Amino acid sequence: MKDRPCKANFPRRAVQLASLVIANGYLPGFLGKTLYSGEAKRLCVPFLNCYSCPGAYMSCPLGSLQGLLAASRTVSLYVVGFLILVGATVGRLFCGWLCPFGLLQETLATPRSRRVRLPGWLTSLKYVILLLTLLLPVLWLGRAGIGEPYFCKLLCPAGALEGGLILVLGRPELRALAGWLFLWKIAVLAAFLALMPFVFRVFCRTACPLGAFYGLFNPISLWRLERDPAKCTGCGTCREVCPVGVIADKNPNHPECIRCLECSKACPAGALRFGVGTALPQRTVFREQ
Repeated sequence: MKDRPCKANFPRRAVQLASLVIANGYLPGFLGKTLYSGEAKRLCVPFLNCYSCPGAYMSCPLGSLQGLLAASRTVSLYVVGFLILVGATVGRLFCGWLCPFGLLQETLATPRSRRVRLPGWLTSLKYVILLLTLLLPVLWLGRAGIGEPYFCKLLCPAGALEGGLILVLGRPELRALAGWLFLWKIAVLAAFLALMPFVFRVFCRTACPLGAFYGLFNPISLWRLERDPAKCTGCGTCREVCPVGVIADKNPNHPECIRCLECSKACPAGALRFGVGTALPQRTVFREQ
């Protein structure tokens, strides 16, 4: 099967760009290489967005959750409740529509990257990272007897790009302090950047703990994809256009689905829709080809 050209999905791209500007629109931070410290920083965005980005108005939920776990071994009821509310309402919709780092990955993607299908063990890696993200700040204590936000510190490429790289390059005093840890984070970022043109949303699919958490809610969220078995003809269009390899005509609410909704847009029979309520029976009424 020939690769289809990667057509721009303007409405979704416009929402992604608006999310990027709104979440990181603190212009004085970029100009002065400082951080916004107003009251909005107490709140979290529902997607990956580094607290240390000079333009960030709000906090990253993963950073906030790990920070409290590391400092006091307590769970932030606000952050956990917020993430559960988001997941239970829309699943991974915010991954596909709002996340700035997801936008970067899609911008660098080539049409061929959408054809790459990853093995199950590799897409399952993000669930291991999710577990370690929650456990390590409590179980792996540093010299001072407290934990650290290890995902942010050691792995998160969004933080390295939005926070570390911008601040270190912009402030000479920070460049003088940058050591092996900064070089390690830049190496991790470079590795993911190098893969992005060849594997669609490679970080989201293999290593993002926030996406892993939201994905658990995809089958049970209030808003989810519904397939009408009376309309579905088994043409395979939904499978062909899905950039992350979900078989939408059999399992439209698979945890890997980032809910970009390209399948529902492309379905010639209108058999897929994203809405509220109990999903229609996922009975296959066509013969597998």
